[in-house]
Amino acid sequence: MWQSLSARLKLSDFRRKEDGSASLEALIMAPAMFWIFMAMFSFFHTYQEYSVNQKTAYTLSDMISRETLPLDGLYMDGLQDMLGYMTHSTGDPAIRVTSLKYNATEKRFYVHWSRVRGSVTPVSDADVATWTSRVPILADGEYIVITETFTKFDPPFKVGLLRQDIDNFVFTRPRYAPRVLYEGSV
Repeated sequence: MWQSLSARLKLSDFRRKEDGSASLEALIMAPAMFWIFMAMFSFFHTYQEYSVNQKTAYTLSDMISRETLPLDGLYMDGLQDMLGYMTHSTGDPAIRVTSLKYNATEKRFYVHWSRVRGSVTPVSDADVATWTSRVPILADGEYIVITETFTKFDPPFKVGLLRQDIDNFVFTRPRYAPRVLYEGSV
């Protein structure tokens, strides 16, 4: 029975034939090629968004480190606006700026001040007790500014990537003053 079926279908002839229809092959391959193109675009755009967010965090941190006058609530509002403008993030971007002082005898950091904009909470002394692995060791009594940014990113196409939370943690020493001050309550 098998021999009669293969004789009727002429499978050996089918295997040797090389003619075909390019339009039919294109119709079969077009959806796969389109999905691959969308996936490559989405992955590239996601990596680009991470890069832009990191550069923005470094820019904001550098701005803060150069301040010689005390920061205030309006300055923090401006930082959050600039974060949203530079990153084009979806949702409400958040920023947390913290000034830390290092105590060499206890080998730990203490919060000088911490201010936020967006949906994050300020940092406390208990939070920074273990930050010696995240922040470089400083001289006794030296200050450092920590700038944290929090944004969200939706990939342009749904190709397996979910909504991304992009968080950055940047530390910078004050440049023109021994420490960055904050004036006001919020």
